[in-house]
Amino acid sequence: MANVALIGCTGMVGSHILTSLITNPSVTRVDTISRRTPQAASNAPHAKLTTFISGDTATWANQLSTLTPTPDIFISSFGTTKAAAGGFENQYKIEHGLNVELAKAAREAGTKVYVLVSSSGASKDSNIAYSRMKGEIEEDVKALGFERTVILRPGLIAGTREESRPLEAGIRFVASWAGKLHSGLKDGWAQESDVIGKAAVNAGLKALEGDVPAGSEKVWILAGSDIIKYGKDV
Repeated sequence: MANVALIGCTGMVGSHILTSLITNPSVTRVDTISRRTPQAASNAPHAKLTTFISGDTATWANQLSTLTPTPDIFISSFGTTKAAAGGFENQYKIEHGLNVELAKAAREAGTKVYVLVSSSGASKDSNIAYSRMKGEIEEDVKALGFERTVILRPGLIAGTREESRPLEAGIRFVASWAGKLHSGLKDGWAQESDVIGKAAVNAGLKALEGDVPAGSEKVWILAGSDIIKYGKDV
């Protein structure tokens, strides 16, 4: 049985992570930290769900540090966009800064497993600013030395977003069409948001149990096919 904390619970993937956590019998308690109330909490109360809502993200690390009981697993699917942040520099400060700050708070509190939803192509050496930011988040989190760090690198995230992103919506339509023809035309480069959510939860629980692939005892990275594999109902 596991206690889990989650940030990014109101996003496209995060909302599915939260639903998966709530319905998973291996999860005893779920604590979310967010700017607004997650839909799962709005729809109906859940005995094992506790939400902390604050628009002041400077309070989040302290809230995470004082959770009782201490989360066994900390999951982050937190992110923002360049447009929402008002430019890439602000996006970096928010997304990199908050992810690393909260990962550090979780590590110092005694959390054993950290799960990060990153991105395909993430690399600190990338020439693409977004991919480089994702890679730097990964490297800074790995350096904290959790017992186990799980990193998911999905490709295009298929599904329905609350906010409008016309170009991305068009690509998601192509992914959906390809998937209907044959899953092999889609799974390697696009994964459904609910599948990614389940994979994050299932991989996190397996990491807590020490049930990870050989060679991934400290850092376990899941790409497209792995996300599909662990994103199935178990």
